[in-house]
Amino acid sequence: MVDLPRKLFAEALGTALLLAVVIGSGIMAERLCAGNIAVALLANTLATVGGLYILIEVFGPVSGAHFNPAVSAVMAWRGELPKAMLAPYVVAQLAGAMLGAWLAHAMFDMTILQFSTKVRSGTGQWIAEAVATAGLLLVILRAPAARVAPMVAAYIGAAYWFTASTSFANPAAAFGRMFSDSFAGIAPASAPGFVIAQLVGAAIGLGINHALHPASVNAADGKRTVHRVDP
Repeated sequence: MVDLPRKLFAEALGTALLLAVVIGSGIMAERLCAGNIAVALLANTLATVGGLYILIEVFGPVSGAHFNPAVSAVMAWRGELPKAMLAPYVVAQLAGAMLGAWLAHAMFDMTILQFSTKVRSGTGQWIAEAVATAGLLLVILRAPAARVAPMVAAYIGAAYWFTASTSFANPAAAFGRMFSDSFAGIAPASAPGFVIAQLVGAAIGLGINHALHPASVNAADGKRTVHRVDP
């Protein structure tokens, strides 16, 4: 059995790399797209989809590849993550998210320490985050174990475009993106609204899963499945 330090290291490193992918691809896209926001978002989306898929596959066997406090909270609620591990997981994810933002800045020769000035607020944005996170949790809880990584990556890629918020769907992502005044950033004053909406969305996703099927069962072996992830 993998010990706790290795799990926490995997969660911190995986979350850091995820934020480096999201923020770094946003910086590159903004520099190359000459002000075309649609093309920049498309480039950011494609990089995130590919990066997320790989990170889930690489770190899933070690820590479950949550990279997301909302996912960890739901797994703890379901008994698939020991409740005593929830707080350490969240701390590792938040620390990793901040380090990932700094890593992206270092790669692009930007000031390492910065705060975003990009305001993301309003009812539509909050509804979008609740929808994005509810959908993410529903995919995680209901996807066949062998297909979690591609299904989660595909969902997040789609949600970049069908949600008004471009689908953060992750309190750690909102936290880390506060530290980057770039294409993917979010102003610190806007982050609490996103996090609240994400947690509400996670609860909604859990409730929908229960309404569809009280227990998530792996059709192949009839056993309860421990699912991985997330943005």
